[in-house]
Formats: sequence, structure tokens, C-alpha cells
Amino acid sequence: MALGGIGRASDVPIDAIPPVPATRTPGKPGDFSFLDGEWRIQNWRLPSGETAWDLFEGEATCRSLLGGIASVEELRIPARNFSGIGLRLLDQSTLVWNDHWISSKSGVVGPAGMPGSFENGAGLFHAEDNVDGKPAIYASIWDRITGTSCRWRQAASYDGGKSWDHNWIMHWARV
Repeated sequence: MALGGIGRASDVPIDAIPPVPATRTPGKPGDFSFLDGEWRIQNWRLPSGETAWDLFEGEATCRSLLGGIASVEELRIPARNFSGIGLRLLDQSTLVWNDHWISSKSGVVGPAGMPGSFENGAGLFHAEDNVDGKPAIYASIWDRITGTSCRWRQAASYDGGKSWDHNWIMHWARV
């Protein structure tokens, strides 16, 4: 399937969202070092209210800082005039990672980061919120991590985690 177009939802492989562990594995410096370097990214994004995935390419430069307790990702998606910074920080007092997003359009760090941990080789990040007065759970997953590739995906649940709606999947390949 060529990127830069529209794809059917059935063309995008989606795995189940792992549950939040009862006890998170404590984070440690360097957990995000697998991202260090240059990347090419295939994006599948499902716009709100749509049933067809938008397919496009992107790129990122990532670097660990502060002895591995910080990870900075500069994401660039020229085809969509979109860029920003993923900032992941390990809270040294709780040993919980928090994932933050900074859009180039606002230059503002979003509200509280999405907390998470690495469980069985995958980074699991979950946050709860309310949408129109109804509870929602958001998930961000880093998985399929190898020396040359990884995957990031984002989903939302509006039924307490029984079902999930994916809206963005990124397949990363090291340059």
C-alpha cells in the first residue's frame, strides 16, 4: 500500500491494548534509549468521525538526555505541515515515566503527561479524562521494539477499557 493516500480500516493491523498492570514496573534511566537516532515513520491516522485511514510519511530525531531520565523526540511530518516534540521524563521520586506532547503550532507543553511504564518489552501509557461529561481512557503504546524498528499507537476507550478505538499508528524504521 502506497503512503500519502487513504486506506481502508481493514488494511491497518491492530493489536489489543494491554491492560494497565496492577503494579507498574519501576522506570529506569535509559528505558527510552531505543529511540535514540534518526527515523523514517509510516503513519496511519484515522481522523475523528472518519472510517478511512489517512496514510503519510514522517521522520523523527530522538535523543536521550540527563543520563537517560529524559527522552526528546522531534517529529516532522512535512506532508501534513505538522511537527512537534515528544518529551518523556522519568520522575525520579516515583520512577514513573510521563509522556508529554508539544505542538509546533502552540509551543506549549500540554497538561499533565501520560504516565506509564515498560512491561514485558512494551511501553504502556494510560490517562483518564472526561469527554462531554463521560469518562474516557487514553492509551499510548510503544511496542515491537527492535534495534531497527518499533511501533507507536494511540487509542481511546469510552467503556472503561472493554473496547478501544485506535486513531493513530506509527511504524518507525531506523535510518
